[in-house]
Amino acid sequence: MLKGRALKFGDSISTDHIIPGRYAHLRSNPSELAKHVLEDADPTFAAKVKPGDFVVAGNNFGLGSSREHAALVIKMAGVSAVLAKSVARIFFRNAINSGLPILICDTAKINDGDELEIDLTAGTVRDITNGKELEFNKIPAVMLAILNCGGLIPYIKKYGSFKLE
Repeated sequence: MLKGRALKFGDSISTDHIIPGRYAHLRSNPSELAKHVLEDADPTFAAKVKPGDFVVAGNNFGLGSSREHAALVIKMAGVSAVLAKSVARIFFRNAINSGLPILICDTAKINDGDELEIDLTAGTVRDITNGKELEFNKIPAVMLAILNCGGLIPYIKKYGSFKLE
């Protein structure tokens, strides 16, 4: 069970919003890069995010260039999951590979600052603040195993390969 606060964004948050190009020189230093996460969408985000918080967005989150670091620095900032109405496919895959859950649901029902409780196995989001419950598509078993290991590399180190049965 994941618990945290919703930090809300709108539609079309690109990988440039997540990690601005002016910080490309920090790609080899992800912890330093994480200090600038989502800076162009909300200059206060890195200072206010707390471990366990959730990024909640509208449509087309993570669009743009395939910056693997975008998902990684969101996770490194302490975010436990991203909830969005829709997500760019390459960002979705990079996030899972980094161990960051991406949940597709109707985020219009979630307000900035709401306290959320998420059950990844059941596919539910409970908004503790307003009492509403949302559903998202259940995460396939292999993806849940990757997330539970902390990402694709730890999964491969632990299991050596995929068991797709």
